[in-house]
Amino acid sequence: MADCSRQLQEQVRTASAERRALAITGGGTKVFLGRRPVGEVLDVSAHRGIVSYQPVELVLTARAGTSLDVLEAALQEHGQMLAFEPPHFGPGATLGGTLACNLSGPGRPWWGSVRDQVLGIRLLNGRGEHLRFGGQVMKNVAGYDISRLQAGAMGTLGVITEISLKVLPQPALTLTLVQAHPPATAITRMNQYAGEPRPLSAACWLDGRLYLRLSGAASAVQAAAGQWGGDRLAAAEATAFWSALREQQQAFFQPALRGETPLWRFSVRPNATLPELPGAWVLDWAGAQRWYRGTGEPARMETLAAAMGGQVTLFRNGERRAEVFHTLPGALQTVQQRLKRQFDPAGIFNPGRVYGWL
Repeated sequence: MADCSRQLQEQVRTASAERRALAITGGGTKVFLGRRPVGEVLDVSAHRGIVSYQPVELVLTARAGTSLDVLEAALQEHGQMLAFEPPHFGPGATLGGTLACNLSGPGRPWWGSVRDQVLGIRLLNGRGEHLRFGGQVMKNVAGYDISRLQAGAMGTLGVITEISLKVLPQPALTLTLVQAHPPATAITRMNQYAGEPRPLSAACWLDGRLYLRLSGAASAVQAAAGQWGGDRLAAAEATAFWSALREQQQAFFQPALRGETPLWRFSVRPNATLPELPGAWVLDWAGAQRWYRGTGEPARMETLAAAMGGQVTLFRNGERRAEVFHTLPGALQTVQQRLKRQFDPAGIFNPGRVYGWL
């Protein structure tokens, strides 16, 4: 364990006084997200360690630089898990970076996002003040929810130093079914299954095959599997599949990982009709998260996303000096700018990382 909060605090105060931009980093596994980082590196990876873990209470507190591997190993010993199944995207992925980037895995629609699991945080603001928001218990509900505001802020509102979050027991049984369907039929089936009182915990369509993960009490899982039908994957094969999907290691993602083509993330209505585009698709989260690999103009992609009732992000590759997140309405831009001024008056934290105007 290592508490580097005072050193980080001094770095922030010095940078604020000198009006120097800081590029906050931890494990560096998500540096490809957002616009290009600028400024002097503020490394929080040494600020790590589990501060408190109470398995009976299903609550864990850890410093932001703590690796996900360490957290998951500690939870595994007690038969528990990070329910939001965070993508690592490489060795050294940290808890702070996961919250800052608001990343969650295949079970997100059923088990919640990282934002949903956060109980409280500690944060260094742009004045170098070390603040605490929220708490370390599930009953904490008082005050404005600053803790969850950090989800997806990508460090623009401060340096997260500590996070308290809920954890969950591992399910008694997990089983994966595979059915062959074209994409339109898969969308219909995923929405149908998601609306039934069954222990569905993940649903993804890839390369003409619909993958359905059931997790929960053994009797409920077996009953749902018997009713829905399909081929059953062996446990090891199923684990490998969902892990590869979460970490973007499937063959579908490889051209994007090599920098050959842009990868777009659509967050839309799960029952929206798939638009006709020349590239390849993966449909996750029962159709609510859709990955598209192919070239396209941002304005055109935003129009398609709006027609599907959602938003789009240029997730990997493409022009990272331009805007990569969906355009915000003017009113929301104003809110974002006001929040930025309150937390970071000198504008030193990850300037322009999310939007060029922020």
